[in-house]
Amino acid sequence: MPTTSDTAPASLTPAVRPNDAQNQADHPASLVAEFGPDEPLLLDSGHRLDHLQIAYQTYGTLNADKSNAILVCHALTGDQHVANRHPVTGKAGWWSDMIGSGKPIDTDRYFIICSNVLGGCMGTTGPASTNPETGQAYALDLPVITIRDMVRAQAKLIDRLGIDTLFSVAGGSMGGMQVLQWASTYPDRVFCALPIAAAARHSSQNIAFHEVGRQAVMADPEWRGGRYLREHTSPKKGLAVARMAAHITYLSDDALHRKFGRKLQARDRPTFGFDADFQIESYLRHQGMTFVDRFDANSYLYLTRAMDYFDLAADYDGRLASAFKGTRTRFCVVSFTSDWLFPTVENKAVVRALNAAAASVSFVEIDTDRGHDAFLLDEPELFATIRGFLSSASHARGIGLKP
Repeated sequence: MPTTSDTAPASLTPAVRPNDAQNQADHPASLVAEFGPDEPLLLDSGHRLDHLQIAYQTYGTLNADKSNAILVCHALTGDQHVANRHPVTGKAGWWSDMIGSGKPIDTDRYFIICSNVLGGCMGTTGPASTNPETGQAYALDLPVITIRDMVRAQAKLIDRLGIDTLFSVAGGSMGGMQVLQWASTYPDRVFCALPIAAAARHSSQNIAFHEVGRQAVMADPEWRGGRYLREHTSPKKGLAVARMAAHITYLSDDALHRKFGRKLQARDRPTFGFDADFQIESYLRHQGMTFVDRFDANSYLYLTRAMDYFDLAADYDGRLASAFKGTRTRFCVVSFTSDWLFPTVENKAVVRALNAAAASVSFVEIDTDRGHDAFLLDEPELFATIRGFLSSASHARGIGLKP
């Protein structure tokens, strides 16, 4: 069986090209699955995509009965490079501490799949991708997509890989939304689910923060009505500001105070001007400018909008428990005490709905001052929780584990 992304069926073509960010949209340094007009993707908006490309990475070995596959879903600014060196930034994968040999999501035991989401910019069809019908980037001609559309696209990839049932679907933040959507839409295809620091719908506060970010992008004169790639410009300043605003929501006040306080940046006294006097200002500016080197501005618009539209109970007359009626999936819901973006109360609402649906569910609230981003960091209790949950589910499913 294939062990990593260097081997694939004939219909899955590895496309490795120069590693600049723009080139990744069409020619990612990843495996690629392509779907034509005979396999269209129907979208919640009523539109359809007759040409779909999905970029993905795999790690570990798929066992003989294909029962050990874990789909990892990435967050808003993540991508498929979850446990390998990123081809654009050169940095380690965003969950490298979690995934690997002997790690909580153990590549010696499980076959891990992570795909770039629909609407992304690292090789899956998104606004930066070339529209085969025009030969130019889709830009805003791409239909608006939803979390459910992302999951439908992932399901097509899992079908292409010949996997009937996923052992687990796991992810945090927007990735956690995808986990919940998977468990609701395809309950018979998910043995166990790990939604982390997520919610069953986006709050009005979160929608408001996203709107600030989108307006920052669209106010940049280089955005050009979304046609910046065609006109060879880039709304870097607007996207950087959007990233700065969003990044604040990923942290906690305690973490910011501990790391930065009111410390000045490389100076003894204020300049009485508008340079980055404080370390926190310099930090946020750095976060903004490094982000624009790897992310597409229109993708930021599309993915934040997809999160805004997410409301799992909406199709069930507002009754969230009905979204999980009759499910046999095992759940482990994880939250963090200092996460004010997706606070514990919203995670507990998911747990209550699962209990009402008579689902098998456990809940862990991890005490940390690291805020929403804690799911990406070295949190021993999170590692122990995930390792224990997957190990227990492995035994329940009869997946052979190393002693």
